[in-house]
Amino acid sequence: MCDLQTQTATSTLPPAVQFVDVTKRFGSLVVLKSLNLSVARGEKVALIGPSGSGKTTLLRTLMTLEPIDGGVIEVDGEPFTHERIDHRLAPAREAHMRRIRSKIGMVFQQFNLFPHMTALQNIIEGPVHVLGLSRDEATERAVSLLGKVGLVDRKNHYPAQLSGGQQQRVAIARALAMRPKIMLFDEITSALDPELVHEVLQVMRHLGEEQDLTMLIVTHQMGFAAEVADRVCFFSEGAILEQGPPDVIFHTPAHERTRAFLRAVLEA
Repeated sequence: MCDLQTQTATSTLPPAVQFVDVTKRFGSLVVLKSLNLSVARGEKVALIGPSGSGKTTLLRTLMTLEPIDGGVIEVDGEPFTHERIDHRLAPAREAHMRRIRSKIGMVFQQFNLFPHMTALQNIIEGPVHVLGLSRDEATERAVSLLGKVGLVDRKNHYPAQLSGGQQQRVAIARALAMRPKIMLFDEITSALDPELVHEVLQVMRHLGEEQDLTMLIVTHQMGFAAEVADRVCFFSEGAILEQGPPDVIFHTPAHERTRAFLRAVLEA
């Protein structure tokens, strides 16, 4: 009975992320076309598709790095880009966006670590200055996260002393240190040498298994997407052409455009 009650309660919770008719333009180029996407809490969604199809732009709008031109983005059932004022939706004020943005972490293609700080210092910076943790609390959290990404022995190393794969793992730990509910990953292995890709993907596999994080993952690693994702969305020209479980998208896609993309990626 308790399990049934828990399942019922979970099913009635609002989505972790929802895009409702979201449009994004760069000049005359429409990058997201009235896009609709709902992501459940704890769901891992892989976003695949050709370059320029809107995948990274979707993540950047969710981080408010790019403003949207139409529609609404919701996080935990709350409008993010808008807020309710006098029973109507108005463009969100900065304080509102800052509060909701704190639920989201993002790891980029480039590591963006502070070169003058050690791995440990890079991770504790945010929790101390943004979350207000004491340096001791932040250090304890950082060491634990470095353990999760297999880099405790590198905690006092500077970025220049770390391999690309190690730097990306520090970047993942840094994002997790802010205790986000939603994690965004934007082609985080694309800047790595092929032999370093595996170590980063292995960390993400463990994260997916151990933590109830909602994840949106832009990737060209089809095998990784098939293994980690609950759902795969194929983007084409600013819209989701098709979506479904990895087995369906990778083995029996409905659209020839999806099949052509997968053939090209696998041949490459």
